[in-house]
Amino acid sequence: MSITPPPRVASEAWSDARLLYALEEVVEAELNRHLKVAKEWMPHEYVPWSDGRNFDGVMGGEAWAPEQSKVSDIGRIALVVNLLTEDNLPSYHHEIASLFGRDGAWGTWVHRWTAEEGRHGIVMRDYLLTSRAVDPVELERFRMAHMSEGFESDNRHSMLHSVAYVAFQELATRISHRNTGHHSGDPVCDRMLARIATDENLHMVFYRNLLGKAFELAPDQTMSAVRDVVVNFRMPGHGMPGFERAAARMAIGGIYNMRIHHDDVLQPVLRFLKVLEISGLGPEGLKAQEELGLFMNGLDDQATKFDERQAAILARRAARKAG
Repeated sequence: MSITPPPRVASEAWSDARLLYALEEVVEAELNRHLKVAKEWMPHEYVPWSDGRNFDGVMGGEAWAPEQSKVSDIGRIALVVNLLTEDNLPSYHHEIASLFGRDGAWGTWVHRWTAEEGRHGIVMRDYLLTSRAVDPVELERFRMAHMSEGFESDNRHSMLHSVAYVAFQELATRISHRNTGHHSGDPVCDRMLARIATDENLHMVFYRNLLGKAFELAPDQTMSAVRDVVVNFRMPGHGMPGFERAAARMAIGGIYNMRIHHDDVLQPVLRFLKVLEISGLGPEGLKAQEELGLFMNGLDDQATKFDERQAAILARRAARKAG
């Protein structure tokens, strides 16, 4: 039996429980659409198993050395960051299961999303170890340190903030994986990450469409949530060891930086939902919309300055190599 959403009410009346109920039918429709377009794929098919050999240790194999890796320096950095981000899936599952629940369409989506995300960590780790792309000892120590800290979302206080966050974050993850593949220097790695990026894009579409419906139901409240999320956005891997240094190198290397964040993550979602064009908002929503517009303009200016710094750094590197 379908659930008829309650009539639109003032934004302050929308509690998390009421929004969960109102969006249940939309979640069911988006879940059915997702299951129709999502293609089954096997992680083991993307791993070059014939390249594998024993490491040192109990198997008495060969110790890892940087020259064994087929991927670029920036590729190794980004692959570790991306995999450690995927590794925290148990914490992510706990967060969204606590917010969205384990029953009905919401619960079905939570478990389906977790199952699909699980493949990403499986295939990335198998690829990295089989191809000797990164130091396995360092990778495991990073994993232990990162997962021992756990993960707490900046948006765990609000279901609506969480939906807004993942609408952008899933796209950010897709972009990061795709650019890592492009810059890896290994066609096998590029193909694997392209497959992962396809999943991430479908996840983004699910949450983006859900966010669009939230704008119809509670426009002021949703606008405020989007403003908060965009202004305070952080990638989920921000707590991992050495993240700031790795993020800085990934920014210069063209994996993920301020320009990419503005042009390829924030703008596409905001444009698709016409967030800055929504009319009929109350005072709270109008204030949030104006602040969001001002922030995006400021971010664009900051991205332009970053572009100039990046170009100068890359020019100096090229000059040193030529000399």
